[in-house]
Amino acid sequence: MSTERPARSRRTVLAAGALTGLGLAGAQLAGPAPAGAATADGTASAGDTPSGGDTTYLVGRGVADATGEVAEVGMMGYGRFDQQAAGLHTRLRARGFVVVDRATGRRVLLIVADSPMIFESVHQEVLRRLAARYGDLYTEQNVLITATHTHAGPGGYSHHLLYNATTFGFHRKTFEAVADGLVEAARRAHDDLAPSGLVLSHGTLTGASANRSRVAFDRNPKADRDHFPDGVDPHTTLLRVEREGRAVGAVNWFPVHGTSMSGDNRVISADNKGFAAYHWEREVNGVDYLADGSPAFVSAFAQTNSGDMSLNLDLSPPTTPEDFAHTHASGLRQYEAAAAQLHEPGVTLTGPVDSRLVYVDLSDVAVRPEFTGDGRTHRTSKPCIGASMAAGSMEDGPAFPGFQEGENPFWDAVSDSVIYTVSPELKEAQAPKDVFVPIGEMNRVYPWVQERVPVMLVRIGRLYLVGIPGEVTICAGLRLRRTVAEIVGADLEDVLVAGYANAYFHYLTTPEEYDSQQYEGGSTLFGRWQLPALQQTAAALATALRDGTELPLGPEAPDLSGTVLALQPGVVLDAPPVLKSFGDVLETPQDGYRAGDRARVVFAGAHPGNDLHRGGTYLEIQRQDPGGAWRRIADDGDWATRFHWERYGVAASKVTVTWDIPQDTAPGTYRIVYRGDARNLLGTVTPITGKSPAFTVR
Repeated sequence: MSTERPARSRRTVLAAGALTGLGLAGAQLAGPAPAGAATADGTASAGDTPSGGDTTYLVGRGVADATGEVAEVGMMGYGRFDQQAAGLHTRLRARGFVVVDRATGRRVLLIVADSPMIFESVHQEVLRRLAARYGDLYTEQNVLITATHTHAGPGGYSHHLLYNATTFGFHRKTFEAVADGLVEAARRAHDDLAPSGLVLSHGTLTGASANRSRVAFDRNPKADRDHFPDGVDPHTTLLRVEREGRAVGAVNWFPVHGTSMSGDNRVISADNKGFAAYHWEREVNGVDYLADGSPAFVSAFAQTNSGDMSLNLDLSPPTTPEDFAHTHASGLRQYEAAAAQLHEPGVTLTGPVDSRLVYVDLSDVAVRPEFTGDGRTHRTSKPCIGASMAAGSMEDGPAFPGFQEGENPFWDAVSDSVIYTVSPELKEAQAPKDVFVPIGEMNRVYPWVQERVPVMLVRIGRLYLVGIPGEVTICAGLRLRRTVAEIVGADLEDVLVAGYANAYFHYLTTPEEYDSQQYEGGSTLFGRWQLPALQQTAAALATALRDGTELPLGPEAPDLSGTVLALQPGVVLDAPPVLKSFGDVLETPQDGYRAGDRARVVFAGAHPGNDLHRGGTYLEIQRQDPGGAWRRIADDGDWATRFHWERYGVAASKVTVTWDIPQDTAPGTYRIVYRGDARNLLGTVTPITGKSPAFTVR
């Protein structure tokens, strides 16, 4: 293991204390902020930072809309059949970064998507489209796609049935919007390639997360527990992109769940990590997503090992409408911790860019003794859902009544004696799980969950990213990181788990955590030895990367695009209310408002699913300039706006637009504009527009 490392300073960011007011209390920086530092209120731009001037790499940045449907589609994350989307709070965006080693030409593409999960369906489609455009420049071997894991995004874009159960099957429009957005972000990043410096820094963010499964965490060996003395992973890492002495981009990694928005919420939202990125881009750096094809600054807030990390510090699920304040507060904390590192010297990266990916059939892995830890070989098994998975996470959002975390002897007895019989081999691999659903057996009839999964290792200089297609607990992540760091000779803090990467297989716990069968253990599908199996895979990847050798791709996941079930009918007809026309104002705004008030307008609208307005907007807040022209100052991607849709009779729609007028809004004359699309009986879709009466802000 290497020992010679340049010195690095670390900044501790404290976010302790109760939320106050609207929950806007953010982190406090330890010590005074440097001159020109970006602060919570966004008074300084991210570009005011010196650069080391190194341009070892070509780096490109890109951001694109990847929102999907916002009405009458099941939302993804909480597994609730009743959580059907009925509007939009903030758009979901994909952010792409291409890094090319100028010495060798080797490259990697990192995409961070405001998405609940990245499914194999999306992974395969994005790779197909990249191959069609760029040939073999971007392949499964150098493309890492990760999700922020918002629990307020639309579902229905997987090719596996379990994840489409709450969405009445596959939703083609959402799938296309997600794939389009990811590919567009990649294309923009590719087109943006330019000589750039990369600077890596680390910090600590406390008071921003809690361990929601402490009873499982406490079963781990002392060496693991001592690494996280408070039961949380406070490690926050920033990779910043610099050009000509200015920061033009950043990727932050910090583990916390995307559950600020509750299971009662019905509007699409990018949740806390999406807000952090939006705040840094839009509110601090003035990015206009609808006009800036190549924005001056692109930031992504990515996940690491967040499987047992909750943002609910009191370990109680959020409630609506307080969840908007929770989202803002959590996102602001993460932004502040990342922005504080802009003025740390960090380490200017040099060295190779490289990556490896293999597919592993997790349903049948022989795990060698050096990874099992007991001197014996063990096997993984076909995936099984535990009864504790059906309980959900009681701290972030419970699922089905009648289930609990831990032991569920009643459901175990019912399942094993009434519904099916668990084989001795399956029982041994899954023990002590109370097997509720042997979903691997169901895979024989129809694809419910993925068994052949991609595992990846990416190197950018001294930074290593272990791409795992699931939700990794902090101790499981620690063991993966140690496995890689020891082989490649890296500092442990420079090796990160990139969770929710390229596919989805639910959770990954340590064997000790698995034994307690909390929600995370019940959701570790392939049994007690799943983590050792993946450590074995990570070791092979690290060895190949270190030695410059290649690995067989392994058993690729099948293309299931021809087997999807789509059960929810599309929009048949839109009609305005009786004696009204599309776009008519049903409820007018007040004549005047003050900053801090909420303006509200109701329009006679149409179903938002007729046109998703990807790259566009369903609404505009417009200000009249002195010459009388109307200028857009906000849209449906802004934090201050909300777009609500509801049925009004049989075929009519009522659209409500609200605008929480920011404190810094200039006095003047404003109006709210609605942009929709109506479908007639012949299936023709026609744009419609509604404009509110003008009102003043004073």
